[in-house]
Amino acid sequence: MNRVASILLSVLLATLSIASASEKILEGKKTILILGDSITQAGDYVTDFDAWLVKRFPDQRFTVINAGVSSETISGLSEENHAGGRFPRPCLFERLERVLAKTNPDLIIACYGMNCGIYKELDEERTARFCNGVLRLRAAAKQYGAEIVHVTPPIYDNHGKPGFDYDTVLTHYSAWLVKQRENGWHVVDLHSEMRTKVDQAKLDEPGFTVQKDRVHPNAAGHWMMAQSLIAYFGDPAVAQLTSADELLDDTRLGAVSQRMKLYQKAIHAETKPLRPGVPQGGTLESAAIDAKQLETQIYGSEKAEDK
Repeated sequence: MNRVASILLSVLLATLSIASASEKILEGKKTILILGDSITQAGDYVTDFDAWLVKRFPDQRFTVINAGVSSETISGLSEENHAGGRFPRPCLFERLERVLAKTNPDLIIACYGMNCGIYKELDEERTARFCNGVLRLRAAAKQYGAEIVHVTPPIYDNHGKPGFDYDTVLTHYSAWLVKQRENGWHVVDLHSEMRTKVDQAKLDEPGFTVQKDRVHPNAAGHWMMAQSLIAYFGDPAVAQLTSADELLDDTRLGAVSQRMKLYQKAIHAETKPLRPGVPQGGTLESAAIDAKQLETQIYGSEKAEDK
């Protein structure tokens, strides 16, 4: 075996080992809390991931609660005159205790970093604030007995603009998170995987992007995010599909999206994040009742009441 083939085999075996171990994280889990910023609040990748759960585990009923909040950080930092001076960037820790108390999750999936460096050059203090925020989140998860999976931030696509590229900061944050695997952390390396896919696409189409505003992914970008999660949780074959439309038909996928929005509005209504404009409505109890009504659509011909 030549050296290149040996390296590729080692990478493949390492990937399979991570996937095999991480697949077991879902065992015995019922309530999954998703935390993040505006990309998570948008919710497409959350719906796509939930659609995979439906497809992969048709006899199980996970409650996936999307508690993402636009503009949020775990660094507690904010630019001067953020949002035109209307409000500073919200920090997760202002609301985290309320969210955990209301949801009591078995598993937390957290995707932060995009806003945490506040779009400035790499800086030791800002990096420390991000790292300390991650550690603080882990401590809170442990207090509630929840497993936690960290997702490295999506890329920042500067569209080839010369000069400072904020993606270098996100790459640094991501490398630190991935290194924590050595300490037994569960870390999905979305950043590297998304960077590879986008750079490859740009070779054939230089203007290719899934982030027209450099930050927020479109539907294809959200599917890239879901692909990384799906692969990490032990299903690399399904992660190769071109979209969630290949997982479920339009009716079922639409019902999954509707369920996601029910829980999203409910958790925000019950915990009242400080950031204005966050979607709110109903309660977690009413969301559960309405979600139950969607199960026949979501799980096809299966009888929801028998599950």
